[in-house]
Amino acid sequence: MDGSRILPVSHHSGRVPNIMIAWKTLSRTQVLRRGKFLTLEDHNVELPDGRVIEGWPWLVMPDYVNIMAETPGGKFVCFRQTKYAIGDGTSLAPVGGYVETGESPDAAARRELLEETGYEAGEWISLGSYVADGNRGGGVAHLYLARGARKTGTPGSDDLEDQELQILGRPELERALEAGEFKVLAWCANVALALLHIDRTG
Repeated sequence: MDGSRILPVSHHSGRVPNIMIAWKTLSRTQVLRRGKFLTLEDHNVELPDGRVIEGWPWLVMPDYVNIMAETPGGKFVCFRQTKYAIGDGTSLAPVGGYVETGESPDAAARRELLEETGYEAGEWISLGSYVADGNRGGGVAHLYLARGARKTGTPGSDDLEDQELQILGRPELERALEAGEFKVLAWCANVALALLHIDRTG
């Protein structure tokens, strides 16, 4: 279990069946820090039955936003880009970036859309916030649909990856999603949830 130890206890919690209780963090110790992008911690956590796990690895990473932007004509603003984690080749991607310190996810989403594409949108819909890794943390993804997106400025992104802005129609976007051309999990979720919302609300 990645070096973790479960400490036995001699009592039972007596909790009511079918009521799920979250684990409790008793303490945390920083093991490694690599700038603002990655911190590794060891947590001591208490299970609902009273047992304690020592040394549960936990990743602290910045929260981030992804935005599926739709134009008034029903087209979608995406990127074709490289990404280190996907290895060779390219991936389609929605707009996205990290939430800065002291910044709300909503503000980060608007900033990223303008910085990366030069677009602004009149209607913003939150598609939810999702933990990247249910066991180890890894930050939270805040997903959005931006409707009525129009080009109002010049992109000013400082992204390191090679990027090419692409405007896709609905059929192209669906085919790309089904073909696995969005190669990061949060990106797939962003596209799928955006299309689901559009289908349900018109």
